[in-house]
Amino acid sequence: MFYTDYKLQYPVRVETPNPVFAKALQQAIGGVEGEIRVAMQYMFQAWGARGDSKYREMLLNTGAEELGHIEMLSTAVALNLENAPLSFQEELSQDPVGGAILNGMDLRQILSTGLAAMPVDANGVPFDMSHVYASGNIAADMYANVTAEATGRALAVRLYNMTNDPGMKDMLSFLIARDTMHQNQWLAVVEELGGPQKQMPIPNSFPQAQENQDYNYVYLGFAQDGAEPPRGRWTEGESIDGKGRFSLRPMEPQGREPDLGPARKDSGAQNAQIEG
Repeated sequence: MFYTDYKLQYPVRVETPNPVFAKALQQAIGGVEGEIRVAMQYMFQAWGARGDSKYREMLLNTGAEELGHIEMLSTAVALNLENAPLSFQEELSQDPVGGAILNGMDLRQILSTGLAAMPVDANGVPFDMSHVYASGNIAADMYANVTAEATGRALAVRLYNMTNDPGMKDMLSFLIARDTMHQNQWLAVVEELGGPQKQMPIPNSFPQAQENQDYNYVYLGFAQDGAEPPRGRWTEGESIDGKGRFSLRPMEPQGREPDLGPARKDSGAQNAQIEG
């Protein structure tokens, strides 16, 4: 169950409306790096969470915050559209933002919303939930959340650098700060659970004795000429989980060339395939 007090989490103000920046802000709403993605990701992780209930509660709290970020960004989009032209005739006027229609404004922000935000990215593509990751494995989900916050922070930084509007920079500075917290928050969960050595490999509930011991810590090279793979931390020394030692070698085919046999008569294949 959710509640609202009708107020924004953080002030949103726009001193110089910019319809083109409104379109750019859509990426932070409905892009794969955006707030709809993380809000739904944290919510679905919470709704499917098993084990200690404090992690479910933490996810719900953070998901609720991300809903508030969608509200903030949607407000910012609307404020940036405040003086946008509503017709091509206006575009020809002396309005300082009059060129927006032909210079990058999303026409659907006129045609579909009446100068408001949409659940889409900067190209107008609706967010379809395909980038919502909720695996039921707390460690896997926490690492997925770090990635989501990292790409979201990179996007917010790019938006911050795109605008000179003091109000937009202030809002984005807040969102960037929250991304910093959330990256650390998810990694703190992994640390609380024992860190990489206890949580990896994921899932740690599968007995490693049942995995192929010849391949679990070897870095494989796939250069056609059999050249040695590139060396690095991942090729020598103790593995990150502390349960093996890294090594490296070129990969050699272990299986035969596949032969699936002739096609079935009722499969819709050609006679040559069926008779072959």
